[in-house]
Amino acid sequence: MPTFEEITRHHEPDPDEDPWVQGPPPATVVEVVPYDEDWPTRFDAFAAGIRAALGVAALDVEHVGSTSVPGLAAKNVIDIVLTVPDPADEGGYVPHLERIGYALNIREPSFHQHRCLVWADPRANLHVFGPDCPETIRHRMFRDWLRAHPEDRDVYEQAKLRAIPGGGNVMDYNRRKQDVIRGIYDRMFRAAGMK
Repeated sequence: MPTFEEITRHHEPDPDEDPWVQGPPPATVVEVVPYDEDWPTRFDAFAAGIRAALGVAALDVEHVGSTSVPGLAAKNVIDIVLTVPDPADEGGYVPHLERIGYALNIREPSFHQHRCLVWADPRANLHVFGPDCPETIRHRMFRDWLRAHPEDRDVYEQAKLRAIPGGGNVMDYNRRKQDVIRGIYDRMFRAAGMK
């Protein structure tokens, strides 16, 4: 199990690491839409497909990100965290997921061996980590905090809407809301007695 310090530290990938398996994404217009009651059902369908494709190699499949928080506006993209025994062993899971329609998009060995596969339509990002990964714990805590704290959910939603203007790709959009996210993390970690 990771220590409190490992969980509360904001980990960053190696800036010299090129994470893009198929090249960087083009600049796109980020669209944030109102919460959709269908998002949990869509996640359930994705999770069932992942579990069927991987069997026991899928140690856990969780709905995270904004689409997992009722009432929160979000990009219309389901974020999923998949826990596998060893994310670096791509042969143990990537071919099985590719056979059902996912494409490997990101490989970040410096960031907890993170891999990200994408499903094109309807959009889903499948984030792959190993057991007891601090980032998985952070995703789960953030989701649960926003579900239980509507005031921070609203703060986060406003940050998303302010981050849309400015262009660039999704990574640029994420950077523009980073300070608000870290402020929420700080409140969350302090409330949990981790700081």
